[in-house]
Amino acid sequence: MRVSVYDCQDPEGRSAGLDEAVNALGRGALAVIPTDTVYGIAADAFDPRAVAALLAAKGRGRQQPPPVLVGNVGTLDGLATEVPDVVRDLVAAFWPGPLTIICLAQPSLAWDLGDTDGTVALRMPADETALALLRRTGPLAVSSANLTGQPSATTAAQALGYFGDDVAVYLDAGRAGGGVASTIVDATAERLTILRQGALSREELAAVAPELADDGDAAGSDPPGEEPASDGSTATDGSTATGPGEGDAPQ
Repeated sequence: MRVSVYDCQDPEGRSAGLDEAVNALGRGALAVIPTDTVYGIAADAFDPRAVAALLAAKGRGRQQPPPVLVGNVGTLDGLATEVPDVVRDLVAAFWPGPLTIICLAQPSLAWDLGDTDGTVALRMPADETALALLRRTGPLAVSSANLTGQPSATTAAQALGYFGDDVAVYLDAGRAGGGVASTIVDATAERLTILRQGALSREELAAVAPELADDGDAAGSDPPGEEPASDGSTATDGSTATGPGEGDAPQ
C-alpha cells in the first residue's frame, strides 16, 4: 500500500492531507492524526474491519477496544445514553481538551469496537487538524499511535516508524501538543471515578465535579489494558476505549 505523509503545518498540505485522509478512512484504511495530547491511529468507528485492522496494527485484541473521538459536543448524545448532568458540566468545561469520558453506549449503534460491555470512551480533542477531519468523517475510533508496550508517538515520523504501510495517510502537524494522555473519567456507575489521571488533574476536575475531589480510586493508576499516561511510556490520545479497561491509552 502506498503511504502518504502530509505537512499539515502548510495550508496547502493540510488541505490535501485532509482530503486524502477522508478518502482513506472512507474506504476502510487507517490514518495517523495529530491531537492535543499524542498522535493517534484512526479508523472509521462504524467499519468493523477497519477497527479490527487498527487493533491488529497495534498488536491488540478485541478485549481492548479503542476510544472514539468526536468533532463536536452534540455528538455525545448520539453515541451515549443516560448521560448525567455532571458529565455535561465536565464536557462543557473541558471539551475540546484532554478529557475522556466513559459512558453507556447507545444500544442502537451499528458498530463493533470490540468487547465494550456496552460502554464507549469519548473525547473531543483540542487540535484544529483533528477537529477538521472529524467534522468531515464523523466519529473515529482512535487509539494512541504506538505498538503495544512502546511509547506513544508525539511526532508523525515516530508513528511512521511504528506502522509503516499499515497506515495509508499520515497527517504531520509537528510535535503533538501535550505528550501526555487524556485523563479518563468513568461515568457508567452511580458515582464518577477517575480511572487515569493524565493531562487534567483531579483538582481541575473537582472544581467542576466536586465528587471527584476524593473518589477513592487508585490515583494515578491506569485501567486494565491501558497504557501509562506519562509521556515517555505509552499513553493514548484517543483515550481509552470502553469501560473500565478501555481499549488503549487514549490520546
